[in-house]
Amino acid sequence: MKTLAALLTACLLGLGSLAAIAAEPPVKTIAALYQDKTSLAGKEVSIKGKVVKVNNGVMNKNFLHVQDGSGTPEKQDNDLTVTSQQTAKVGDQVVVSGRVDVNRDFGYGYVYPLLLEEARIAPVR
Repeated sequence: MKTLAALLTACLLGLGSLAAIAAEPPVKTIAALYQDKTSLAGKEVSIKGKVVKVNNGVMNKNFLHVQDGSGTPEKQDNDLTVTSQQTAKVGDQVVVSGRVDVNRDFGYGYVYPLLLEEARIAPVR
């Protein structure tokens, strides 16, 4: 009976690990995120890239621009704006995970066709 209980416990712990893995947001390229932005709106995604611009403390948020080498300036699908309570430095290689928001209008001319909001920022390992 002890063996069965131990086996069931191990299985349950294993399923918990699988659930944690499944909960990780999918990693997308920035160009793919622009392409699929409508279907991804409101969902969590992750992006790996390089921080190219940082504006801290704007409207109680930090705004970062991240690029990953996908997309083009001509199509305007190569740069992703991210809002976060965390920050990074220009040149940092990061993974950002957050909620996709489309057509976000902060007022005063600050309109974003695509934004990753409330993002968590981690260094690339």
